[in-house]
Amino acid sequence: MGDNDKKQRPKSVRWILNSVNFLISEWFIIGMGVFIALAYKFPNVAKNHGHIRADISIEYGAVAIIFLISGLNIPRQKLITQAAHWQAHVVTQVISFLITPSIAFGIAAAVRAAHNSNINDWILVGIIITGCTPTTVSSNVVMTRESKGNESLSLVEVSVGNILGAFVTPALVQMYLGKHTGFHYGNPTNDISLSGLYAHVMKQLGLALFVPLFVGQVVQFLFPSQVKYVLTKFKLAKVGSFCLLLLIWSSFSNSFASGAFKSVSHASIIMVCFLNVSFYLFFTVICFLLARFPALPDKFKFSRPDTVSIMLCGAAKTVALGVPLINAQYHSDQSKVGLVSIPLVLYQGEQILVAQLLVPLFRRWITAEIEANKSDLEAKPEEIAAAPVVAAAAAAAAEYNADEKSQALSYSSSGHSSTTPVEPGVIGNLDQTQAKL
Repeated sequence: MGDNDKKQRPKSVRWILNSVNFLISEWFIIGMGVFIALAYKFPNVAKNHGHIRADISIEYGAVAIIFLISGLNIPRQKLITQAAHWQAHVVTQVISFLITPSIAFGIAAAVRAAHNSNINDWILVGIIITGCTPTTVSSNVVMTRESKGNESLSLVEVSVGNILGAFVTPALVQMYLGKHTGFHYGNPTNDISLSGLYAHVMKQLGLALFVPLFVGQVVQFLFPSQVKYVLTKFKLAKVGSFCLLLLIWSSFSNSFASGAFKSVSHASIIMVCFLNVSFYLFFTVICFLLARFPALPDKFKFSRPDTVSIMLCGAAKTVALGVPLINAQYHSDQSKVGLVSIPLVLYQGEQILVAQLLVPLFRRWITAEIEANKSDLEAKPEEIAAAPVVAAAAAAAAEYNADEKSQALSYSSSGHSSTTPVEPGVIGNLDQTQAKL
């Protein structure tokens, strides 16, 4: 249908079509609202051990589908290359385990020092635990893919972060909830073995991340053309995004089922919502500055795709490790589990919402660099085409020059150096020719 036909449509029809197109383009954000509403109305459906056994079907099944798609989509060599990208690992994990926990603790301490009776003290403990958790398992991989960022780097950061987090996060929580921090009430007084926590996290990482990723890589290696066709034909990237919505549904269902949101004041919920958005945006800015600090030379800056991966991974936090840690520490008091989980569950939803709004900006930023590089290549086609010719001519001249010098030396060594000089200007002219080429 041509542009003239579109202009001839009634204004109301055009408005309806534009609205429909907008709703389709923003299907993920609308889906978040729908699934949160379902979690509120029917919390027993998608809670752990609920009607659909979300602790298995979603925590393992949906996450496994996300990483199976990543395994089918990412070339094996690229994944191996990104595993050796130690600079990105250092930046991302320092942000995740040093910078964000200290900022979260400082904000929680400042709020507690205000002695506002409307703010629940256990909510502040939840803010600290949220800051100590590693990057989320699946959402940043999906968002990086949609942003045209370095998906393979995000996948490696997810693996590194959650393996480290299984050991580092409990230690950070014990440190920030120590006797002299002002939050000792949030640190269980009885000795708790964390072996169950480690076992749960390693089991989830193994079954939901490493196994499907390995299977996807094997299938891609054996059937490359068929895999490419399936990825394109069935739009598997959208399937991964839908699985992410299922994770949000399960997280909010658990919180609504436990009655956590009903046990705290509206002031506490509003504060947490604003703090979470502020945290995420501030952490994202920190990631950007560390990856592409303006004062650094370009050779020391990360590429734009790498920078987007670092921003999405460094600012994100996961419920996959945070919720098991909370359950391990407060398993004897389910009311405390619900309260402490509120900041983490809300952060999970808000970080995905904000990231989804940032994805178009990231995609345009990366695409602009690609288009600029393409324009530079198209602007100098003659120089690019002539480069191999110039290089070959220079090499030939250098070889000829070397032969002449060798012959001159050979002629001189035969006893004619004093009586028969080399032809004047030959070697010098050749040197000048090489320099011009």
